[in-house]
Amino acid sequence: MRNGFGVVRQLKPAPRISVSLLPIYSLLPWKNEALQSRPYASVSAAELQFGQPLHETHPHLLRPGELTPGITSLEYAQRRSRLASKLPKNGVAILAGSELKYRSGPVFYEFHQDPDFFYLTGAWLKELGFNEPEAVAVIGKAAAGDDHVFHLFVRPKDPKAEQWEGSRSGTEAAIDVFNADESGDINKVESSLSRIIGDASEIYTDAWPSGKSTFAFTRLFSSRSPSRADGLSKLLDQVTLKPLRSILNELRNIKSESEIANMRKAGKASGRAFTQAMRQAWTTERDLNSFLEYTFKRNGCDTSAYVPVIAGGKNASQIHYVRNDDVLLDNDLVLADAGGEYGNYVTDITRTWPISGTFNPSQKDLYNAILTTQRTCTSLCRANASNSLDKIHQIAEATLKDSLSQLGFDMSGNALETLFPHHLGHYIGLDIHDTPGQSRKAPLQVGQCVTVEPGLYIPDTDRWPAAFRGMGIRIEDSICVQDEHPLVLTTEAVKEVDDIEALRA
Repeated sequence: MRNGFGVVRQLKPAPRISVSLLPIYSLLPWKNEALQSRPYASVSAAELQFGQPLHETHPHLLRPGELTPGITSLEYAQRRSRLASKLPKNGVAILAGSELKYRSGPVFYEFHQDPDFFYLTGAWLKELGFNEPEAVAVIGKAAAGDDHVFHLFVRPKDPKAEQWEGSRSGTEAAIDVFNADESGDINKVESSLSRIIGDASEIYTDAWPSGKSTFAFTRLFSSRSPSRADGLSKLLDQVTLKPLRSILNELRNIKSESEIANMRKAGKASGRAFTQAMRQAWTTERDLNSFLEYTFKRNGCDTSAYVPVIAGGKNASQIHYVRNDDVLLDNDLVLADAGGEYGNYVTDITRTWPISGTFNPSQKDLYNAILTTQRTCTSLCRANASNSLDKIHQIAEATLKDSLSQLGFDMSGNALETLFPHHLGHYIGLDIHDTPGQSRKAPLQVGQCVTVEPGLYIPDTDRWPAAFRGMGIRIEDSICVQDEHPLVLTTEAVKEVDDIEALRA
């Protein structure tokens, strides 16, 4: 069956590449990528180079059937199928891969793929290039039934460029590796998009952040053909544009078993790194920062999930303190907010501990007030309790207010807002603040992953008890919601007072 999107195919349960062999001819540098027929050769896939690891080239990183660590090609195909099921007949979803960002001249920042694009394609495409979209994915639903077509536009193979920039996957790998139904050269995407958009009933995309006139690909088109860019903009004026964000949030909100397993791996590796750090004496924030980032990777993470906060003493009162360049004094606490990433899935941990290895009485009292709150709120992260993050936040506020009153704090007026100025938690997954815009008012569901992170930050002013002034304490874990109990993804990071002090005893 054909429609305006090309040949409609049934969902394929596995990638087109075999475990040990690939259609080699199509991936060699001298291959004419305009050709449609591809002979196959009995050459090991391990001899080929792609823009990202595959099981055939990196069996130490991926298992058979996995397109990215822990996630199979089938799961990515099922995600696209679920997205298509939410589109109207002849509806089209368009997603752009991230752009490579440059700090100066040819010096670039580390590439990070757009999470939505990655979620649906499994394509890291960590390839260097010009400041333009690295790839475009288009998912078009058929006019009848639930079939859909997956188009993937990427940069073609280029031996000369690859000598400098590293391997590219190329347009044929878009089909053979990433399971696209149709592929094309990103440099010629405007003609294909014009055809697809012209046949669409509705376009779902987040590529127009400020309206149609700021179409994200206009720069790509106009750099070569202003008339084509103008033509595409006019074509967009004739179709209904809708945001894709809410649909993707709904899909990404509930994690699969594979996603949870990846987050557990990241949590376990990161939690162990925290406990290893607490065993040692540190004299500077920078040294502790370096140790955590190195140990995340040594324990199995790919990289750090975000810029860490390593805040000694009064620095901990700045919630997003990231200078990490001060000295650590024996009488102070150090707050470390950091986490690793595995297979693009993140973990988020905060621990606070005494630099000397032993809490003084005031530090212990304030720490235990927060720990009690954190334990209580963690226990409520289960589906059968029908709590939302906002509801659990309210419980945290009440618990902290009562504990602080018992410690001699005047909790009148805006006291709690001053001492506890942030929300108790947020969603996590492919992003540290996952599914942007997702409401925290809805009851938690099985498969959602959240943080629980109560904290207190005591200003150094006369309003507050002298023994606690200047302290900043936060305790945070990553949690997966289950039906009857929470799954703590970061349990390896110790947090009980006795356990922390025993590490240095």
